[in-house]
This record gives sequence, C-alpha cells and structure tokens, in this order.
Amino acid sequence: MSMADLLNAEDIKKAVGAFAATDSFDHKRFFQMLGLKKKSPDDVRKVFHILDKDKSGFIEEEELGFILKGFSSDARDLTAKETKMLLAAGDKDGDGKIGAEGMEIPSLPASS
Repeated sequence: MSMADLLNAEDIKKAVGAFAATDSFDHKRFFQMLGLKKKSPDDVRKVFHILDKDKSGFIEEEELGFILKGFSSDARDLTAKETKMLLAAGDKDGDGKIGAEGMEIPSLPASS
C-alpha cells in the first residue's frame, strides 16, 4: 500500500510543495492540506504504518526527519528544528517517539 492509495495525489503534491523551503514545515497545515483530518482512524493508522519505516510500531525522531519523503520521494528532509517541533507535537507520553495513537494528526484544531 502506498500513500497514493490512501490520499489524493494532487493533495500530496500541493502539501509537499507548500513546504519545500527550509524551516517552512507546519505540521498542522501539512496534515490539513493532505486531507488526513477527513480520513477514518483506520486510514490514519495505515498512513502511520507507511511512515513507520522500521516497522517498530513507533515513529522515532530519525524517521520524522524523512516524513515528507514518506509522501513524495523527491521531497526534502526536515531540518532538526522542524523534526523536534513535530516530535513535540506528536509525542504524547514524552518517550521520544510517536505511537500510532499519537498519529491522530497531532495538534489539529477540533473544528475546521
């Protein structure tokens, strides 16, 4: 299964392109642009498992640095600052990694 099986290819392209500049990544906006907020919890878990490259059941800080590439192979890596911000948003228990339950689209507003 690929991201294109779960998400609209044009949405992926626009979302990745919107954050092509270094230090421009905004996880809230990125996930909204992808349409993840409208997806079922099951589909969000499937996205999580695609991003969990080492299949550990968690997305660790190292994997977060490559999160954009999980959506598009020609995307850039996140900077250390962006990675730490994303980890802080999704790491609910402070263990330094994001579990599948943390992938409920970190810090998105309840209504949009």
